[in-house]
Amino acid sequence: MAAVNTPQKEAQPIALPGLARALMSVGKLTQQSAEEVYKKSQASRASFIATLTAAGSITPAEVAHTVSSVFGAPLLDIDALDPLRISKELLDIKLCQAYGVVALSKRSNRLIVATADPTNQEAAEKIKFTTQMGVDWVIAEHDKLLRLIEATAKGGPESMDAIVSGGDFEFDDTSMEAAAEEEDAQTNEVEDAPIVKFLHKMLLDAFNMRASDLHFEPYEHHYRVRFRVDGELREIASPPIAIKEKLASRIKVISRLDISEKRVPQDGRMKLKVGPDRVIDFRVSTLPTLFGEKIVIRILDPSSAKLGIEALGYEPEEKERLLRAIGRPYGMILVTGPTGSGKTVSLYTCLNLLNKPGVNIATAEDPSEINLPGVNQVNVNERAGLTFATALKAFLRQDPDIIMVGEIRDLETADISIKAAQTGHLVLSTLHTNDAPTTLTRMRNMGIAPFNIASSVILITAQRLARRLCPNCKEPADIPHESLLDAGFSEEEIDGSWTPYRPVGCSACNNGYKGRVGIYEVMPITEDLQRIILADGSALEIAAQARLEGVRSLRQSGLHKVKTGMTSLEEVLGVTNE
Repeated sequence: MAAVNTPQKEAQPIALPGLARALMSVGKLTQQSAEEVYKKSQASRASFIATLTAAGSITPAEVAHTVSSVFGAPLLDIDALDPLRISKELLDIKLCQAYGVVALSKRSNRLIVATADPTNQEAAEKIKFTTQMGVDWVIAEHDKLLRLIEATAKGGPESMDAIVSGGDFEFDDTSMEAAAEEEDAQTNEVEDAPIVKFLHKMLLDAFNMRASDLHFEPYEHHYRVRFRVDGELREIASPPIAIKEKLASRIKVISRLDISEKRVPQDGRMKLKVGPDRVIDFRVSTLPTLFGEKIVIRILDPSSAKLGIEALGYEPEEKERLLRAIGRPYGMILVTGPTGSGKTVSLYTCLNLLNKPGVNIATAEDPSEINLPGVNQVNVNERAGLTFATALKAFLRQDPDIIMVGEIRDLETADISIKAAQTGHLVLSTLHTNDAPTTLTRMRNMGIAPFNIASSVILITAQRLARRLCPNCKEPADIPHESLLDAGFSEEEIDGSWTPYRPVGCSACNNGYKGRVGIYEVMPITEDLQRIILADGSALEIAAQARLEGVRSLRQSGLHKVKTGMTSLEEVLGVTNE
């Protein structure tokens, strides 16, 4: 029987990686050499580019220049970057090492990533999945990129140690002594070293990002850290859930709180040195939750009280009204608004202007947020019996010129404050109301007689904080005429002489915004308003009279800042209600 010849299978073509095909397209590699390098890389389980450059037939610089030209991606000299300035928060260092990439910056919802191989789809998909952001490649030389990744991985913890131990960023002496005593008794210093470094890094990052608060939040299966930057909470880190107990203990030790008490909320403070001559206060609040203690740390920067009234965003006529009021010898000035609207900074800015050697200033707060030399500050302690009312009574026996009350919460505090304003003292305080006119009716509802309100209150300022548009990336917005009218602009104002802007987002800002600016309703109490108050008039009547006297509402004040290009229309609509 004749033998049957079976046809031989043709050799399957090798599926070369995208980088190999790109180099072949411009004549930098032949088909044969590309296949040989690919087989060698598969055998050694190394990347194609690492195997290619190790062979010496083409240099990393040649690969980078060719890839940049073929794919139209920018080429970056990676040696110009400082490893200590590479943020590890943008991309996990293990992922960077695995794929040979470095995250350089974030722009809106896209990540700028340096790579030597932009054809690596697996790396792109992994980065997208991990960060939930798009990827924009920047080309770098492979060998320089590996050195930067190694330096970043090694240099990060060392730089943090240097910051902590070198005096650039350290706890004040009293806090350190308390921490040392507690740690000797209750913690293992070696085991807690990563916790210490992590906390220091979070505090330093929050300060550098101009955050106002840090949130440490434990949940059943994960733990997250969020910063409030320009009024918005942003998730910064997701450390292992196992650190929650030690991290809470570390924060409580430094803040001089009871680390054994986990059933009730606690409040404390800590002080840190940032730089040779700058100290930042932190207010710490703990809250027992289902899965551990949530801790919120408020950053209290004393320098914010010394920015000057120009930096707060008052319009010229608003600033003039406020300065005229704080220049009077007696009376009551009220600052109103929700929590986090900048009331404390406004009050301390006024106190800083009034703080002269010949003036006696006393403040009662719960707690005192900003330390101001030359001002006698008292922390209210209701458990010990030191209430706002008790502190005020004591102040009046201390020969004061100016009194600041953190908040008027009850009739007794309001009554003493008004009497102080009527007997030759300038009183500054806050109330939680929506706008200036409703503040007067709120005081009436507290039980204060209309005569006492009319004869003591000289000015009320309501305020909100709106995010400033980033000057680098904001662009004109096309807003329909009807939408501008609905927002509160008049037909006369929509005359084409100004342009509204919208946020875009760039590497220098936070989703198109950078910093915040105040929106104010500054209402002096004139004789006409006093008559309405004495007649027990409503908030609507007070507001109508204030508009006749040229007082802008919060919405009108915000729209004015839209006209000047300082903020966006959607931001003003979000923070004001009309």
